[in-house]
Amino acid sequence: MTGSGADQSHHTMTQRTTPGYEFDRPIIIVAAPRSGSTLLFETLSHAQSLWTIGGESHMIFEHIDKLNPQLGVCQSNRLVAEDADRTTIERIREAFITRLRNPEGQLYTDMQASTENCGPRFLEKTPKNSLRIPFLEKVFPDARYIYLYRDPRENLSSMIEAWRSSDFVTYPGLPDWHGPWSLMLPPDYQQVRGKSLEEVVAFQWQAANQAILDDLDELAADRWTAVSYAELIADAPATVERLCKFGEIPFNASLRAHCETALPLSRYTATAPQAGKWRMNAAMIERVMPGLQPLIARIESAVAAHSSSPVLLSGPADRAADIATLQPQRNERCPCGSGLRFKHCHGILQTAQNKAYGTEG
Repeated sequence: MTGSGADQSHHTMTQRTTPGYEFDRPIIIVAAPRSGSTLLFETLSHAQSLWTIGGESHMIFEHIDKLNPQLGVCQSNRLVAEDADRTTIERIREAFITRLRNPEGQLYTDMQASTENCGPRFLEKTPKNSLRIPFLEKVFPDARYIYLYRDPRENLSSMIEAWRSSDFVTYPGLPDWHGPWSLMLPPDYQQVRGKSLEEVVAFQWQAANQAILDDLDELAADRWTAVSYAELIADAPATVERLCKFGEIPFNASLRAHCETALPLSRYTATAPQAGKWRMNAAMIERVMPGLQPLIARIESAVAAHSSSPVLLSGPADRAADIATLQPQRNERCPCGSGLRFKHCHGILQTAQNKAYGTEG
């Protein structure tokens, strides 16, 4: 069976066989840490049809002893289907449904009688979920996934700053590790003990993105989509509307209005973004980038394949080639996200290039 009939059959089977509370096609954002997933989560949270728990779900998962690396039962944040026994599934589903709230802050359990029988549609985002897709498939079998990718130079730099700040410590003490650990915990983390900070964050970044791509490849193509952070920043209304279409979420007036204004800083923003900010850690990043190139190529291919329009993959200071492919009009806003008209932003660079190399160049 194919098409909507297959989806309906799968959804009905899911409701009959999955223990615990009912859910309707949860939308789960998966991304490496510091990729901009909080901004995307907070933006999509304005959709009137979506429920959220209001933030990240660390304690929902790690309140269960066997899922908490700090207790030494599991060795990392990697969770697979075999970790999702019936009791664990029931506990996680109950923990979510009792915490879900709508954009007005009303709890789902307080309004359940007036909602649809098939259960709530909710939005979930936690960077550790980059290592949990097979597990999540057992807990929420009809989930849809949005894979968010950020220019690796920007991403690695932000991860470096997160480690330096000590504001993102996830595990104060781990077996075979010296000092606190920040951000998500990949399998075999012990292999980077004694390594430089840039090697540690490159290890985390690679583990997260590799796991996401490998696990999403096991799903039907219509169960996931991909988006770049640069695309979101450059044209939030069009990007979010595309994601809503994928998730079958109404692109309601309040969500549209939110996207048409300058997107606010997310709650976890360490320092205000600025073009080329990653360059303050350029020397560190350049030392690890060569080893990441094969994965970067795979990621960019996946992101481009899941976008209906040309995708901006690189950061604000390095987008000239990407922007040229979009061919914006002189008086349109520059796709780099600066808010300036193209003729006053990257259009200046394009004019200079045309003069130097000729229009064809």
